[in-house]
Amino acid sequence: MQAIMVASAFALLSLVLPPVSIISSAAVALVTLRLGPKQGFWVLIAGSLAAAILSTLLLGTYQFALLYSVILWLPVALIAWVLRNTRSLGIALESAVGLASLVVLAFYVMQADVAGFWLQILDVMTQSMQSANPDVAMDALKDSAELFAHYMTGGVAAGSVFGLLLGLFLARGWQANLYNPGGFVQEYKLLRSNKLIAFLSLFLAVVAALASGLIAEISLNLLMVLFVLYTVVGAAFLHTAFSGMKSSQYMVPFLYITLLLIPHVMALVAVLGLLESALNLRDKFNLNGNASS
Repeated sequence: MQAIMVASAFALLSLVLPPVSIISSAAVALVTLRLGPKQGFWVLIAGSLAAAILSTLLLGTYQFALLYSVILWLPVALIAWVLRNTRSLGIALESAVGLASLVVLAFYVMQADVAGFWLQILDVMTQSMQSANPDVAMDALKDSAELFAHYMTGGVAAGSVFGLLLGLFLARGWQANLYNPGGFVQEYKLLRSNKLIAFLSLFLAVVAALASGLIAEISLNLLMVLFVLYTVVGAAFLHTAFSGMKSSQYMVPFLYITLLLIPHVMALVAVLGLLESALNLRDKFNLNGNASS
């Protein structure tokens, strides 16, 4: 009941403060991690009903709750189920990225004109911007919209995976604090990805660089989703490396503050994560001791 109340209440609150949606999905994930998929899906269903009732009373519509349960709660429950069964944060992370990649491919199969679909949405946004600020250069905005429309599928999928993983990590942290203090930090330090996926990512990068048209576009959209995987793996690798330093109490927070304030650094971290996955940098630099300490 507590999880149902937290999930539904924070779902509605996310309309005003979007970041709190992470707490909502974490509540569903925590129950799944601790009690299993059956109890997790009961929380999902009951939370959806509660959110539907609340949103109908407050907003006059119930569609919000349905979208929330399908887009946020169902994926995080599935990934939490994977983590519960495999006890591997890496496999759970790969499952989330794999699920998002399938959604990207399915969208291209079902939607005849993907860029046109997103362009319609971006046109509405640019018109709103022009209404709010008549001095804005519409030609530049339209050119940007036409460019971004080709990569919105991957961008939206990547953003969704980031949110999904934050909810899962928060739930895992809660679980560790309750039953295994410090366990999540150690698990996160040991996070790594499969070498085969790293080589597949490199192959997609080559295809995106050499191909053209729809093939290159799909490859780039998939790479945007994989970017999430390697950003998280790279951050975990740096976390492990910095934890072994005498100034770790400063370096570890500095890492995440830098990622938050300077998003461009994520590209370098993602490259490092890809290299770690392909070359096993932890073993080469003997960082496994830091991960376990």
